Amino acid sequence: MSFAALHRTGNPLLLPNAWDHASAAVLVTDGYPAIGTTSLGVAAAAGLPDGTGATRAGTITLARRLTRLPCLVSVDIEGGFSADPAEVAALGAELAALGAAGVNIEDGRDNGRLADPIHQQELIAALKAAAPGLFVNARTDTHWLGTGEDPIPRVRAYQEAGADGVFVPGLTTEAEIAAVVGAVEVPVNILFTAGGPGIERLRRLGVRRVSLGSLLFRAALAAVRRTARAVADGTGIPPVPSYAEVQALSSPGTAAAPPRPGSAAGPR
Repeated sequence: MSFAALHRTGNPLLLPNAWDHASAAVLVTDGYPAIGTTSLGVAAAAGLPDGTGATRAGTITLARRLTRLPCLVSVDIEGGFSADPAEVAALGAELAALGAAGVNIEDGRDNGRLADPIHQQELIAALKAAAPGLFVNARTDTHWLGTGEDPIPRVRAYQEAGADGVFVPGLTTEAEIAAVVGAVEVPVNILFTAGGPGIERLRRLGVRRVSLGSLLFRAALAAVRRTARAVADGTGIPPVPSYAEVQALSSPGTAAAPPRPGSAAGPR
């Protein structure tokens, strides 16, 4: 099934986000048909700030690794790593040549402001012209940055520019989500939040994709802290993958094996 088709099934595509080969590989073994990357995870793992365009090289390197796994890969390219449409187009073409199925491009900038929507349309159009088969998920950070701006004009503009899907992280109320879904014809992506609607409710609202963003990366950091403290306190630790199991994630045989069966909404 193509990446675009995964957005058209009866359930939302649950897209977990990885930050390195091991985190992606363990998700593949659990049957997820598609995996995204998390720009925060990629940046923080390298000791770099997120959202500042500092991880272009690392993002391409990670994409090269992940596209060797038996899954579809969507790459988080922040704001495109450039304001020049030609450079963003070149990045899209390079990622498509590596085998990436999609990209996520955002209009939030590191100064805490939103990009000009017309310029953002130019970046989206450049991506689609350079790599027509790439699923471009156009993210607007109206809610993420707390600007108070209505996201609907932006998601409509990005759809007009050729975006295959739109993403509004920070939406949590059903009324807001339903309004965005009703405003566009392309699939709507929502960021999962603990206080927001669950997968089934999002399905009923018409959401076609649910991303986990940096959640898994942050959960991994919490597990590092919790496990170290448990050893120090003598309270014992929960079960963890063995050395051999982690080694197997990087073996050629494992990388070539098909993922366990799973629906677009997640693994069995």
